[in-house]
Amino acid sequence: MPTQVRIFTMPRSLAETLAAPPPLETLRSIPEYPEIPKPTTSPGLKARQYSINNMSTYQEKPKGGVTFAHQDKLPKLPIPELASTLKKYLTTLKPLQSAREHGETKHAVNEFLKNEGPDLNEKLRKYAEARTSYIEQFWYDSYLNFDNPVVLNLNPFFLLEDDPTPARNNQVTRAASLVVSALEFVRAVRKEELPPDTVRGTPLDMYQYSRLFGTARVPTEAGCQIEQDPESRHIIIMCHGQFYWFDVLDDNSDLIMTEKDIAINLQTIIDDAAQTPIQEAAKGALGVLSTENRKVWSGLREVLTREEGSNNADCLSIIDSALFVLCLDYTEPATAAALCQNMLCGTSNIEKGVQIGTCTNRWYDKLQIIVCKNGSAGINFEHTGVDGHTVLRFASDVYTDTILRFARTINGQAPTLWASTSPDPSKRDPESFGDVNTTPHKLEWDMMPELSIAVRFAETRLADLIEQNEFQCLDFQSYGKNFITSMGLSPDAFVQMAFQAAYYGLYGRVECTYEPAMTKAFLHGRTEAIRSVSEESVHFVQTFWADNPAEQKVEALRRACQQHVNTTKECAKGQGCDRHLYALFCLWQRMVDEEASSAVSSTGYSSPIDGFSDQGSHVGSPGKEITYALDGEVRMVTRERGDSTNSRAREHHHLPLLFADPGWDKLNTTILSTSNCGNPSLRHFGFGPVSGDGFGIGYIIKDDGLSICVSSKHRQTKRFLDTLESYLLEIRRILRITKGKTVGAAGGKATRARELESRPRVANRLKSRGRLITGAEVIKSQKSLNGSSSPTDSMAMSEDDELGGYGFFDAGMLLQALKARSENLDSGETKPSERAQVHARRRDVGKKLRLIDY
Repeated sequence: MPTQVRIFTMPRSLAETLAAPPPLETLRSIPEYPEIPKPTTSPGLKARQYSINNMSTYQEKPKGGVTFAHQDKLPKLPIPELASTLKKYLTTLKPLQSAREHGETKHAVNEFLKNEGPDLNEKLRKYAEARTSYIEQFWYDSYLNFDNPVVLNLNPFFLLEDDPTPARNNQVTRAASLVVSALEFVRAVRKEELPPDTVRGTPLDMYQYSRLFGTARVPTEAGCQIEQDPESRHIIIMCHGQFYWFDVLDDNSDLIMTEKDIAINLQTIIDDAAQTPIQEAAKGALGVLSTENRKVWSGLREVLTREEGSNNADCLSIIDSALFVLCLDYTEPATAAALCQNMLCGTSNIEKGVQIGTCTNRWYDKLQIIVCKNGSAGINFEHTGVDGHTVLRFASDVYTDTILRFARTINGQAPTLWASTSPDPSKRDPESFGDVNTTPHKLEWDMMPELSIAVRFAETRLADLIEQNEFQCLDFQSYGKNFITSMGLSPDAFVQMAFQAAYYGLYGRVECTYEPAMTKAFLHGRTEAIRSVSEESVHFVQTFWADNPAEQKVEALRRACQQHVNTTKECAKGQGCDRHLYALFCLWQRMVDEEASSAVSSTGYSSPIDGFSDQGSHVGSPGKEITYALDGEVRMVTRERGDSTNSRAREHHHLPLLFADPGWDKLNTTILSTSNCGNPSLRHFGFGPVSGDGFGIGYIIKDDGLSICVSSKHRQTKRFLDTLESYLLEIRRILRITKGKTVGAAGGKATRARELESRPRVANRLKSRGRLITGAEVIKSQKSLNGSSSPTDSMAMSEDDELGGYGFFDAGMLLQALKARSENLDSGETKPSERAQVHARRRDVGKKLRLIDY
């Protein structure tokens, strides 16, 4: 296959943009992009495919329901003062640098403030006047120009808790239930009946919900783009790498099938997929192509769509325009770590030289609901247009609705999440459904030789990628949010300091750490970067791992947590330093690229290397490019030879010293990438590491426990979690000592009636009968049985406990000791005529399956 060359269109110059007067009304739009040639598509399916909006003219439809009622009242994301941003930048880097390195960074900051900085910042303010957000276009560019595979690099996952009704935890029943609840959520969004998100009464931006369904990330020669069919009515089901589809909604977004109907369809699909030997099906599992390098995938899509109206083009269009993808896996992962891997990247299992793992049963360019054979379920989502908070609301509402809907089968008066629900499909007039296809159809690809070869090589590369990563989970049940808050500490800050302490205990140093802060209180807000490492956090971990009194350790912890809370509040207000500096950097790049393109125009020469793109590559330092990963985290990617860039022009341009300084690279090379996202509907949440020597840490803080999923490229992941668990148990012991009073084993919501027993009261003869049973009695009896004393006899134990000031060499013994102690103490609109043509054409796409008897 010939090498694909990226060709870019010439954008409007920055000078023209800045000179243009701002419009009278701020457009509520996603960022502008140059026109990108639309892939060849079957005319018959044109109405069903999302029409690519020119993002410079796209505007949201007027919203009349409750979902988007607050959109026009949301403030724009503020651009911080430059001096304030640079001060925070220095504060962030100081604990990560030596004195000499920090001196060099200070010099770079001062030079930037005296030279390019003020002018760039002023240009940024003018640029932002006519836009919804000053960072949004740069944000989308960074995601959509990411050429590496999205699997393990960009897409996160959620692992749902099991259905609380054991009988419903089989694959078909669970999948059908989740699909029905997901469709009710789609209906609520489309009818604008979904109540808006709020935080302490403050409404949040709801725009991302309109981009969640019927959306696909589509690679093109000029980078990826987001496509959406806003009227999508069908879903895709994948089973053994094979594709099936059927309609689930009518033109009014009402459900056209009952849960039982969907279950019949799913069982029919499972039975049909099993007829093809899994080794044979794997050879034509085109889903693995979505895991390829984006430029390679772009070329392969051209192969699939090169003939207008071809079977392959129609099949691809049906997948792209689907509401979401339901993946039915044939495996039953036995451990939490195996489940997390299955939801993030699938499993790799080679049998007789053929890949039969679940990694071939995915389509990573869309929202996916994944259900294992034993009913374990999760979500994997394309991250460009939506953040974890948005998908968490979707997952939570879907999980809750599955429970409430089952409850209504027992008690018809049980509550519902939805303001209105679809009419009962079993009681509707058949004519009211319109032109729909409720029988599943199998998409059968025309496997040309180049496609077969592409599937083979995509799978071997994916298998390599999976084998290069490992996943471990910690389901910490000793305590959670209740205990942490009872100690007067912020739960999130407490857990962040736990990561710092565990890493320092294992490696004896601190590293750059990232946590996203939600900025959805602003129009089209996404995230800001919280930098967890501070001078206070460094002082804490050094104090904790040294032989210091318990009070000193706790005081250092409190100061570190308070600093983290303060930083988080600033970031949530849009007053962090990362996004502002990144926007300035992108603006500088754009200016250089435009000058280069002007020079090319004046000389009449051009080349693929020197050509300009409005979506231009981002450099963090010479030879590297910067792009955003999970929740907007910056990652550094070494540039490959032949990438389109204005490298020659930039060589002649003076890169601002701030961005050439090693401190800039250090801040943008994350070792501990963390994210707090979850609630009781989730068992785990996670993502891949964002650097070769880093950890990807997804965590959920529950009332009485912590769920932590860690990934790395085989960097002692289990040992890191063992050290983390040791720390969590030890810090609880220290906090109890300094608290000076007994705290419940899990720090849970215990009755306050116990407080009455410690107060003086009038003697009561009857109530004084019997021997008082306390926890001390249990401990004493265990001592006599074991022939040894417990190191934690009571809260009055000595402060110079034998575990104070332990080092990382004895962390394994410490974990066993603390576990034993814990066991002792704790318990775009189309015409109706066009739509009709599309539906008529789609009736014949794919092999129609015969329904089973259910």
